[in-house]
Amino acid sequence: MEGTISVKKTLIANGIFITMDASRPFIQGHMVIEGDKIVRIKEGSPSGDEGFDETMDGQGKLFLPGFVNTHGHAAMSLLRGYGDDMALQVWLQEKMWPMEAKFTAADVAAGTRLSILEMVKGGTTTFVDMYDHMNEVAQAVEESGIRGCLTRGVIGLCPRDVQDAKLAEAVKFAKDWHGKADGRITTMLSPHGPYTCPPDYIERIVQAAHELNLPIHIHMSETAREVQDNLDQYGLRPVQHLEKLGVFQRPTLVAHGVHLNDEEIGILSKYDVRVSHNPGSNLKLASGIARVPELLKAGVLVSLGTDGAASNNNLDMLEEIRLAALIHKGVSGDPVAVAAEDALRLGTLDGARSIWLEDVGSLAPGMKADFIALDIDQPHYYPRTNLLSHVVYSGSSRDVTDVCVNGQWIVRAGECLTLDEERIIYEAQRSFERLTGA
Repeated sequence: MEGTISVKKTLIANGIFITMDASRPFIQGHMVIEGDKIVRIKEGSPSGDEGFDETMDGQGKLFLPGFVNTHGHAAMSLLRGYGDDMALQVWLQEKMWPMEAKFTAADVAAGTRLSILEMVKGGTTTFVDMYDHMNEVAQAVEESGIRGCLTRGVIGLCPRDVQDAKLAEAVKFAKDWHGKADGRITTMLSPHGPYTCPPDYIERIVQAAHELNLPIHIHMSETAREVQDNLDQYGLRPVQHLEKLGVFQRPTLVAHGVHLNDEEIGILSKYDVRVSHNPGSNLKLASGIARVPELLKAGVLVSLGTDGAASNNNLDMLEEIRLAALIHKGVSGDPVAVAAEDALRLGTLDGARSIWLEDVGSLAPGMKADFIALDIDQPHYYPRTNLLSHVVYSGSSRDVTDVCVNGQWIVRAGECLTLDEERIIYEAQRSFERLTGA
């Protein structure tokens, strides 16, 4: 018909699919994508010739939803290895903040592209980013094809006019980019943390979030010192402090949530506050281990994040999934504290739900075509006992061969199709050398 728009129709045949549907976790068969959505996923082969524009043979591959990284600072990949084996406050004040003060927009662009390249090649299809120079981040998301939930993080330890400027910039960014890049970009507002933002500034950010109808993302209760400092300064632990300031009146995603007592877990559950669990970063900075089994039992939605590459030091979501499955067994003495399927869900479906994406995170008709393929024709995936267990306990991000976001191939046969890998690596190294005077 004249005026109709042709929609690409892709068949993935002979595949094994982990769906993240508890009632039907595995499907051995085929998946059909039309445009940016999955329209069919069924056992066996398709019947007849449906006129597919592209057919991919999935033999020897395992398909699952792309990983969702719910907390990070992409540009900080430039500081990977720059300040290791230090306590959080020392690391921030002596290494990170002085160097970040030198960051230009070009540095943020270089670091962000390096992180996006690392993420997509490791199977991450959606990420949360809290940083500065966010227009550069959004442009990198737009050109790369990844999905991003982006926010201009604001630190309020500055004069009122600087606070005003930062908040205005955060609001403008949120307005300018929400829903852009074919809907792949969503936005939030982010006071950096209760220890970096005065109470009245947090209240102003909350009011702006109400006016824009946007969620809030904030660091919270990452270290024991942070909790004690909050008690000393305000007479309240961080959860009660943020509750009093009205933060939880908005949909909220908190990063870390390591040091929580039972009462605080109850408050988070009451307000449906989501928690981004960052096990790798929290272990490396010796911040502690979040009470994830207790959070899950209380009905709190938990997801996984890498944090920045300066404190991790990689952006490997499969590593975070494995850590989440292992460390809670170790500290609790309960081998089923976080089972393999629970950990994988935290890194996929629950990650998407944590950032209010209802059509991402599982493989089912009507969901966005955000998925990855792993090469399972390798020794560590044999014998074929439980492929989901193999992914979590044996798999590697280096097993990722193909990545699709919004129905578009981002990675094929291990090669990124949307970004110039050689140039990105060169520019990141050049930025680091400029920053350090090397």
